[in-house]
Amino acid sequence: MHPFPHRYVVNAVVRPDGDVPLACEGTRVIESAPPKEFDGPGNQWSPEGLLTAAVTDCFVLGFRAIAAASKFQWISLESRTEGTLERIDGKMRFTRFATHARLLVSAGADMERARRLLEKAEQTCLVSNSLNGERILTMDIVPDAGDGGRR
Repeated sequence: MHPFPHRYVVNAVVRPDGDVPLACEGTRVIESAPPKEFDGPGNQWSPEGLLTAAVTDCFVLGFRAIAAASKFQWISLESRTEGTLERIDGKMRFTRFATHARLLVSAGADMERARRLLEKAEQTCLVSNSLNGERILTMDIVPDAGDGGRR
């Protein structure tokens, strides 16, 4: 890891209408637009979706790194995060991020250890730790029944 502080720069150029291209050096440009809830087209990433995506992405990448460092074997991790945007005291803000994780492990895996590693990934997520909203983590840890988790 590089020494701190880390800096992340994203550039946006916007016109009076149309999508907003978001660019970061060395990455693909992504397009954003307002979500349907704000009368946008609903077919592009929005700031609200990107923030919620950052929470779940940070969680799964954190789990991957923590599991590797802990030499914990696992098969797959599905993560679904729901961000709740509300108007509080006249200001819009995210009040809650609820993440549900479904971890598929080999039969005979240490389920308690898997739970602790998932919790650690949530607790150490730098994105979530930078937000004010309530954080909730629920999880299913599923032993593989030989069907790849497709029950």
